[in-house]
Amino acid sequence: MGKRKLWVTYWLWAVGGPVGLHHVYLGRDSHALLWMLTFGGFGLGWLREFFRLPAYVESANHNPTTARAANGRPVRAGATPPPISPARFAGQVCVGIYFGIAALIGLSSLSAFYLLVLPLAVGMGVHLVSSVGEETSDLRKTLTACLVTSPVFYGHALGTVPVSIVASVTAAQNRRYKPGMEREEPLGARLYRLGLAWLAFSAPLGCSVFYNTTATLSYIADSVAALLDWLWFFPSLRSLLESCLLLPYRAFSLLTGGGGEGPGQWERVLERFISEHSQRRLAALQVLAVNSEASFEEITQRYREMVKTWHPDHNPHRVREASSRFLEIQEAYETLLRLHRPQRGV
Repeated sequence: MGKRKLWVTYWLWAVGGPVGLHHVYLGRDSHALLWMLTFGGFGLGWLREFFRLPAYVESANHNPTTARAANGRPVRAGATPPPISPARFAGQVCVGIYFGIAALIGLSSLSAFYLLVLPLAVGMGVHLVSSVGEETSDLRKTLTACLVTSPVFYGHALGTVPVSIVASVTAAQNRRYKPGMEREEPLGARLYRLGLAWLAFSAPLGCSVFYNTTATLSYIADSVAALLDWLWFFPSLRSLLESCLLLPYRAFSLLTGGGGEGPGQWERVLERFISEHSQRRLAALQVLAVNSEASFEEITQRYREMVKTWHPDHNPHRVREASSRFLEIQEAYETLLRLHRPQRGV
């Protein structure tokens, strides 16, 4: 491919920027994949790029065998580490958490999930951001940091947060410029790899959302509630985060003409949504006489014990009461089965 043109880059940024078309055009495949998986860095990264596109084009048209520093001057790959970027570090933490949540929703039924699958997912998210542009980091050290940290927060609702922070610190400490490439790869081969990476991320998530919609929404609601509860001592930050989380509701309200009822409507919608699932879970836990911290295995064991106790065949002198109680236990277990499935671990 010849020299990249700035006007083409801006046009691709406008029509397909949130899915990384302009980065594919510029040969920035890591950046393109990040945008595909996060829809333009959750929208904020895509908007932020408007003033950075000229530098991207200049860098893409530069000699590909050398890296370029932030001031545009060529730097030999590996000679000096790149400067620390607060925006890149924040992106590593956020995308690491995002990848972890996606894994919790789509892959949590796998064995050794919390010990292996979850830390690898978080580490890959952190490494993807650290590899954007002409920088990269040590993937092995980043993944090792995740694998060492994850068992400390085994099964915790917000365990992905500290794991992502530790991985981001490790990636920042091992940052370097990418080695130069002698020639650019064919577009077809690049698109093939990008497509495989996109499928690897989206297929498990899509299957979980499609086949277990209630359980997936329940897990997201529980995660939001846990995060907001954790920020109780930062009321301003909690209010800001809650407002950001409710932006899609408010946008939908404006598009459908329902914005006149006031933004408080959506706070109440979210509260009712979280409250409904929490109440159903608490009621089911009470039926099975287990506490809210019980694991899925403990719930299953308690269910089996109560089913044997209240089976109608074992209670011939009170068949009606036993049948009613037996059905109640069955319904409670099925409710917890749906709500716990995204969080199942080993």
